[in-house]
Amino acid sequence: MGRKLLLENINVPGINTFEVYRQHGGYRAVEKALKTMSTDDVVEEVKKSGLRGRGGAGFPTGMKWSFLAKPEGKPRYLVCNGDESEPGTFKDRFLMTHIPHLLIEGMIVSSYALGAKTSYIYVRGEMMPQIRILERAIAEAKNAGFLGKNILGSGYDLELYVQPGGGAYICGEETALIESLEGKRGNPRIKPPFPAISGLYNCPTVVNNVESIAAVVPIINDGADEYAKVGIGRSTGTKLISASGNLNKPGVYEIELGIPVEEFIYSDEYCGGIANGKRLKAVVAGGSSVPILPANLILKTATGESRLMSYESLAEGGFATGSMMGSGGFVAFDEDQCIVRNTWNFSRFYHHESCGQCSPCREGTGWMEKVLHRLEYGHGKMSDLDLLVDVAKKIEGNTICPLGDAAAWPVASAIRHFRDEFEWHVSHPAEAIERNYGLARYADPLPKAETVAAN
Repeated sequence: MGRKLLLENINVPGINTFEVYRQHGGYRAVEKALKTMSTDDVVEEVKKSGLRGRGGAGFPTGMKWSFLAKPEGKPRYLVCNGDESEPGTFKDRFLMTHIPHLLIEGMIVSSYALGAKTSYIYVRGEMMPQIRILERAIAEAKNAGFLGKNILGSGYDLELYVQPGGGAYICGEETALIESLEGKRGNPRIKPPFPAISGLYNCPTVVNNVESIAAVVPIINDGADEYAKVGIGRSTGTKLISASGNLNKPGVYEIELGIPVEEFIYSDEYCGGIANGKRLKAVVAGGSSVPILPANLILKTATGESRLMSYESLAEGGFATGSMMGSGGFVAFDEDQCIVRNTWNFSRFYHHESCGQCSPCREGTGWMEKVLHRLEYGHGKMSDLDLLVDVAKKIEGNTICPLGDAAAWPVASAIRHFRDEFEWHVSHPAEAIERNYGLARYADPLPKAETVAAN
């Protein structure tokens, strides 16, 4: 069994309450940080741990904290990003639902480290049950003296608030989230200035993901060195994975970073293999915005090595033969699934969620949705494939925020790896409409790794 740092007590009855959470070692990190550590000590521990942002970017958390400006006379803010709007990702919602005090404890320790006296947990507007759970947990923590004035007699004050979001994908981007938190439309800001210099109310601000904040608790409890021993290389610690799709055991799993992808998919400890005795065809490893990979490239790299569940291994080969860890939204497709239909479905989502601020994204996402729709419904042309690739290239890297990239990458990678399936939709329009077509050969391993590298 892999080591559990976040979900060790997830099945303890009543762990969502302060009393039970406290009985199982809860809020020890707050006591340790406020009574025995300086703010710089906490930041240094998070740096040494190697913790990387769990929301998708994978940027070193401690380094991000160290960028926070220290202007005189200005407050500093910590904002927790609980928007979790990435399709295929639901691990933050799971954590907030079942063990909310872990997030509250992480917020207190992180706010102390950053010198924030007021902090916010921004939660997607549709997650009203989770918002109520968090508000109840905050009230319990405050009644116990872990929030408010002079916490544990340390002289440190902190007020923590939960803010419902507007239900927009774009508000998962940190500057759009800040705009929404200020009561404005959630449009991304042009950077620089970055939030660390001018964020919420034009004050220095750090925005971190729910899982990233929660991971601060075991880092402070056990020490950075112990945390860094878990995982592999620069991918330290554990990672929550949202596993869905054609799996025998979908759900949220906490893995030690570095386990083989094959073990994660097929072992009984995790996903238990592909449902209904089918074969694996493709995987979206990190949420809908990362490149899709066929079975042979998700299980092994282009050089024939076992693909690991780590930031480096999943990215090995670049976008030609690799993908990204992203937010950990692991979606598996069996041999009967239609890649064209799935790609069109993703494009529909990104077209709908584009804020419209940037022309390449506003227009390009619409074009991709329309072209993919006509391919899926038997009206496509062979030239549409190159058109889609061209539109994706014109979006990528040309927008204020990463939503444009998130919309372009799935389309480009689907055509790169499954081009003949797209071509089949053009050459067999009637059949493409009637059934959900899948090229089963993508579930077969390639005879030679060099074949993939050459392509």
